[in-house]
Amino acid sequence: MEEERLHFHEMGLDDRVLKALADLGWSQPTLIQEKAIPLALEGKDLLARARTGSGKTAAYAIPLIQRILMSKQTVREQAVRALVLVPTKELGQQVQSMIRQLTAYCSRDVRVADISGKADISAQKPILMEKPDIVVSTPSRVQAHINGQNLQLQSSLEMLVIDEADLLFSFGFEADLKSLLCHLPKIYQAFLMSATLNDDVQALKELVLHNPVMLKLQGSQLPDSSQLQQYSVRCEEEDKFLLIYTLLKLGLVQGKSLLFVRDVDRCYRLKLFLEQFSIPACVLNSELPIHSRCHIITQFNQGFYNYIIATDEQGLENPARCSQKTQEKGKKKKNSRKKGKDKEYGVSRGIDFHNVCNVINFDFPASVESYIHRVGRTARADNPGSALSFISHTELPMLMEVENALTGDSTHDSVLKPYGFKMEEIEGFRYRCRDAMRSVTKQAVKEARLKEIKQELLNSEKLKTYFEDNPRDLQLLRHDKDLHPAVIKPHLKNVPDYLIPTALKSLVNPLKRRKKKKNKAGGVMLSSFKKNSRGKNPLKSFRYTRKKREKKAGKS
Repeated sequence: MEEERLHFHEMGLDDRVLKALADLGWSQPTLIQEKAIPLALEGKDLLARARTGSGKTAAYAIPLIQRILMSKQTVREQAVRALVLVPTKELGQQVQSMIRQLTAYCSRDVRVADISGKADISAQKPILMEKPDIVVSTPSRVQAHINGQNLQLQSSLEMLVIDEADLLFSFGFEADLKSLLCHLPKIYQAFLMSATLNDDVQALKELVLHNPVMLKLQGSQLPDSSQLQQYSVRCEEEDKFLLIYTLLKLGLVQGKSLLFVRDVDRCYRLKLFLEQFSIPACVLNSELPIHSRCHIITQFNQGFYNYIIATDEQGLENPARCSQKTQEKGKKKKNSRKKGKDKEYGVSRGIDFHNVCNVINFDFPASVESYIHRVGRTARADNPGSALSFISHTELPMLMEVENALTGDSTHDSVLKPYGFKMEEIEGFRYRCRDAMRSVTKQAVKEARLKEIKQELLNSEKLKTYFEDNPRDLQLLRHDKDLHPAVIKPHLKNVPDYLIPTALKSLVNPLKRRKKKKNKAGGVMLSSFKKNSRGKNPLKSFRYTRKKREKKAGKS
């Protein structure tokens, strides 16, 4: 089968694009790229469903670049030829970065601009005046520029891409998208890329596509069990905190991990709880400036942080799925918070976090699509990964929905295997967790949110100006510093040996244990001094050693 597979050099691509692909280390296309690129180059409209991490971005970016390079051979006039619509600003930056990598050897001929950021419309006007070949943006921002007469698409647009199409309507872009389509030419090539094919995607298909080719590549929307291991554990509210403490503090969860929670307050509640035990973590939420959010993701990808706490805010967008209690308590708060939130924000949606080993659903997602997008952050491409979901009794119906969606008709085999963890083994840690939770009050969470927003606003300004001239100093700016509105109790930092369950003692930091043994055997000066110091005068022992040396010198 491998011999029959199509390679990049057999697709008739420009040599400069092939050279960029070689620099990226892509020896052969993924399945979605192998099927989509030739069809796109033939000028066909595409509706492609492929799971997250399968290379969808390059599957549409390569044909865009190739078509523009071909048209530049005959028409030299500069114009906006391609528009890429994305649901979030973070994804916009990611798409721009990917296109820039693919145009590394033809950047003068193919220019790309991302206008999805929070900059003023007037500040982005000069960028659009230069008429970049590819514009990446959210629908609302494109509509704003069309209304401001900064962007003309009626005469020049040849290609339209809607990435993560299943999320555009849920992010509230339906009206923007429909009004935007009125400003497009009658004939253009269109691509819809999505991880799921829901009703919103079907509605978009009718609006945008003309006789499309449908590509449904993976039967399952997530990798199979050989690549992605999915587990669930039944635990109530207090047990969730107890379990996350045990998993992270004892090193039972290893590698970079994403922790998903229900809402922003829960993000900070969990962060402050982990701070009590000296476990650093970053929080990503819609209130932070776009520069800070993208910088956190970049540093996480570079290995600066091991844990990111995030929310996809599905509960806020679709409150009907949330429990009645949450609705009643949150009605007033939601209205007051909406002003500060960035509606074009998304962490679980399409963002390419690199080398994520684990996704932990601290709070179970409110929809099947949300679960797929969250868990899709791990086991990307051919890398292995695991997903662990904490399930309370109120979240059991949603678990059943996810199970049914992932297994289909075969109800005998469960996708989310039970995580065999004996909670009674870690009862000794419960008093520590309760002690820590007493410090994490509503007031502490509120103060933490305000403090971090102030810090990140300052960081965002620095990122925009100072760090453009001093890129090396960017690495010094960290986002996982302790917020400390809660009282930190030093004794919680260390885990006494007597509290560690006997079954886990061999797994918990075996290297540290070996080091301690070596030190005892070899003898460390400080420890031996302390042992022998009782009942001895250090000055006398010091004189004794000097006399010994003098005698040796006299003999020689």
